[in-house]
Amino acid sequence: MCGIVGVLGTHEVAPTLVEALKRLEYRGYDSAGIATLNEGRLDRRRAVGKLVNLSDALVHEPLAGKTGIGHTRWATHGAPDLTNTHPHKAGPVAVVHNGIIENYRELRAELAKNGIGFDTDTDTETVALLTHHFMQQGLGPVEAAKKTLTRLEGAYALCFLFDGEPDLLIAARKGSPLAVGHGDGEMFVGSDAIALAPLTDRITYLEEGDCAVITRTSLEITDAEGRRANREMRTVRIESGRADKGGHKHFMAKEIAEQPSVVGDALRHYLSENGRDIAIDDARLDFSGLDRLTLVACGTAFYACLTAKYWFEQIAGLPVDVDIASEFRYREPPIPARTAALFVSQSGETADTLAALRYCTDRAERILSVVNVEESSIARESHVALPIHAGTEIGVASTKAFTCQLMVLLLLALKAAKDRGRMSEDELADRLSALRGLPALMTLALERETQLREICLHLSKAEDALFLGRGLLYPLALEGALKLKEISYIHAEGYASGELKHGPIALIDEKMPVIVLAPKDALFDKTVSNMQEVMARGGQVLLVSDRDGVADAGDGVWRHLMMPDCDPLLTPILYALPAQLLAYHTAVAKGTDVDQPRNLAKSVTVE
Repeated sequence: MCGIVGVLGTHEVAPTLVEALKRLEYRGYDSAGIATLNEGRLDRRRAVGKLVNLSDALVHEPLAGKTGIGHTRWATHGAPDLTNTHPHKAGPVAVVHNGIIENYRELRAELAKNGIGFDTDTDTETVALLTHHFMQQGLGPVEAAKKTLTRLEGAYALCFLFDGEPDLLIAARKGSPLAVGHGDGEMFVGSDAIALAPLTDRITYLEEGDCAVITRTSLEITDAEGRRANREMRTVRIESGRADKGGHKHFMAKEIAEQPSVVGDALRHYLSENGRDIAIDDARLDFSGLDRLTLVACGTAFYACLTAKYWFEQIAGLPVDVDIASEFRYREPPIPARTAALFVSQSGETADTLAALRYCTDRAERILSVVNVEESSIARESHVALPIHAGTEIGVASTKAFTCQLMVLLLLALKAAKDRGRMSEDELADRLSALRGLPALMTLALERETQLREICLHLSKAEDALFLGRGLLYPLALEGALKLKEISYIHAEGYASGELKHGPIALIDEKMPVIVLAPKDALFDKTVSNMQEVMARGGQVLLVSDRDGVADAGDGVWRHLMMPDCDPLLTPILYALPAQLLAYHTAVAKGTDVDQPRNLAKSVTVE
C-alpha cells in the first residue's frame, strides 16, 4: 500500500518528487522520503509521519539533483520510524518498494553469512543489500538488480537508483502495479498513472514479472523469462490536478456532497438517449446464457456486492455467490460452467481482488469488473470493465465510490433481468425512470446534515454502536458500522435485524446506541419488532426511515431521521448518505483525522 515514484528529469527533481508523492499519499502516510543524485552521489531526506514533514525537512536541508526516487509508506515490516523509512540505501544502491518480500528472512540469513549487517527492520533493506552484494562481486547496476529480482519471493513494485548513474532507473513489478511515463527528454515511474498526471499522459504499464531499464531517451523491458518485451504506450486521460476540498473542511465531506452529481454522471453514461434502456453494447455482457454469477471484492466494495446479490437474485433470478477476495482464492472454489465472475474495486489494484480475478481467468466463462480507474490492472485483465465515474476519491473511507458502485451494479442487475426475460422493456423503462430521480432524492437526503450534527455529538461519546437492517439494508448496516469504525475509532458492528436475538442483544444497555435502517418496505414490521426489543432493554435507537416508517414506529425512539420516499429498490443507495454523514460528523466531533484515519490506506496493494 506504499506509493513509489521515480524521475529522470531535466530540472531539479526534488519538488517534482514531492508533488508526485502528494498524489500517492492515499497509499500510506506513516513516513515519506526521497533520494536524488547530485553530482553523481546519492543523498536522502526522510521524515516520519505525513508528507508535510518531509516538505519541512527539505526546506531546511534541500536536495539537489535532476534524478531521483521517492516513497510514501504504509508500514508492513518494521515500525514507522525514521530508520525504517524509505528510500533504503546500501553502498551505491537506493531502493523504494511497495509490496512484501516474503523470503527476506532467508535472504538476510544468507547475507549475514557473508558478513553483511542490517540497519533496519524492513524487508526492503534486503533488496538494497543484496543488489550491493552482487555489485561487489563485479556485476554492473543492471545485472545486479536483475539478479536480485530472481531471488525475491512475494509481491513488489521496485525502483532502483545508483551512485554515478544519473541517466538510469530500474523498475520492476510482481504483484504490485507500476507505470512508466514518457516525457520529452524525461522519463517517470509511478505506482499508478495518477502520480504522473501533471508530468505526462503517455504511459506504459508494466506487466507481471516485467523489469524495465529506463534512461531519459529509452525504455527496455524484459519479461519474467528475461525476454525482450514490447509493452504498449498508451495515451491515457488522467485528472491533471490534485483534487482540492472545494470549500469543505475535509475531502470526505466534499465527496459525500458530490454524490448526487457523480451518481447522476454514472447513470447518464449507461442509459440510452431516450432513457428507456441500458446502453452497454458488448455481447460479452449478455446474461441470458449464464447460470450463476460470482461477485468478489474487499471492504466497502464487498458490501456493494452483498447488496447486488439481492438485486440480481430478486430482479433477474440469477443465483449469486459473494466472496471476500482474501478468502476466495485460498479456498479454491469450483467454478461451474456458465458462470461469470465480477470483481469490484475502487482503485482497480486491490491485491486480493486482483489475485482472485486471476484465479478465475481460466475457469469462469467471462471476467467482468466494476472499477473507478479505467486503466487499472483489474480493468485491463477483465473481458469487460465498467467504470463507475466517481472521479478521484481522496478520502480513505470510501463514499462516492460506494454509491457509484451500487448504481452500476443495479444497472447490471436490471440488464440481467431484461436479458433473462424477467423484465419487459416497459418495466425496465419504469425502473430507469425511478433511477433518474435518485440524484434529486440524494440532494434532499443531504439536507438532513444539520440534524445529524446534533445526533453525532451524542454518538461521539459512545464506546460501541450497533447498526441493524433487513433485506437490502442489511449490507448497508455492515457498511455503516465499517464507516464509523474507520474514521471515529468507535467499535461498531452491523447485523441483520433478525440476528439480534442470536447474540448481539446481550450487548444492549442504556449506553448502547443502535442505528436502525428501516424504510417502510415489506420487511418493515419485522424490523420494528427487533427495534422494540432494543428499546425494552434501554437501548438508544436512532431510526432512519421514511415518513410512513417514522409515523408508524417513531414512538419511544431516542431520535429519528426522516428520509425522502423512494422506490424500495433504491434505498441502499439513498440511505448510504446518512450512514456516511453519521460517521463523518461523529469523527469530527471526536477530533480524529477524517481523511487519513490511523493505520489505514486507500489502496490495498499487498496481502
